[in-house]
Amino acid sequence: MDHENPIVHDVFGIPGADLNLANLLMTFIVSLIVFVFCVWGSKKLQMKPTGMQNFMEWAVEFVKGIIKDNMDWKTGRLFLPLGLTLIFYILVSNLVGVATVGVVGHDLWWKSPTADPVMTLTLSVMVILLTHYYGIKLRGTKSYLKTFVSPVPLMLPFKIVEEFTNTLTLGLRLFGNIYAGEILLGLLIGMATSSVFGFLGAALPTLAWMGFKLFIGTIQVYVFVMLTMVYMSHKVSADH
Repeated sequence: MDHENPIVHDVFGIPGADLNLANLLMTFIVSLIVFVFCVWGSKKLQMKPTGMQNFMEWAVEFVKGIIKDNMDWKTGRLFLPLGLTLIFYILVSNLVGVATVGVVGHDLWWKSPTADPVMTLTLSVMVILLTHYYGIKLRGTKSYLKTFVSPVPLMLPFKIVEEFTNTLTLGLRLFGNIYAGEILLGLLIGMATSSVFGFLGAALPTLAWMGFKLFIGTIQVYVFVMLTMVYMSHKVSADH
């Protein structure tokens, strides 16, 4: 695909501090969509839920199920807002690029934010930092730090390496799946717009791939939230 990201180089005169304007735009759009969606779904709560309230309650129960699979609810209920935030934000981020990509000139403006490694690694770094924060908060600094040298001090370098690998795999798994989907979708759309024969040849594969990409995007949301709660349980639960 012949396009580039709209990047502002050396922001504030800092060498290497580059800003991807497409990421900034899509992060704002996704955040706005999630905000409007959640306000709409919880605006008129009723004892007998209907419509959007049904979906919101299902989402809450779904995240509660993920948390309960990894830790006791007394501890895990603290992470329900985190799980809901991740599941809605990543789901919308994955799906905004399903229908198409938006190119202005040679710059790619409309895409899935999660098709950029900077965005997914930022999410994974945030998650890992939160696991350390809550580990210290719930278990105490001394008790938490002991986990890095348990059962023997020799484990310390392995535990440190594990933190980096967890961060990389959590972010890059999400990025790889979404980015690959957008690359193929862009190629199919390019083929469809090249000629009448290209349109006829690409129409059915494009629709099929969009459906598969929708499935992959949804699965990756579940995987990311599940692993988040797995990592969190390892930090906050004394039996791990």
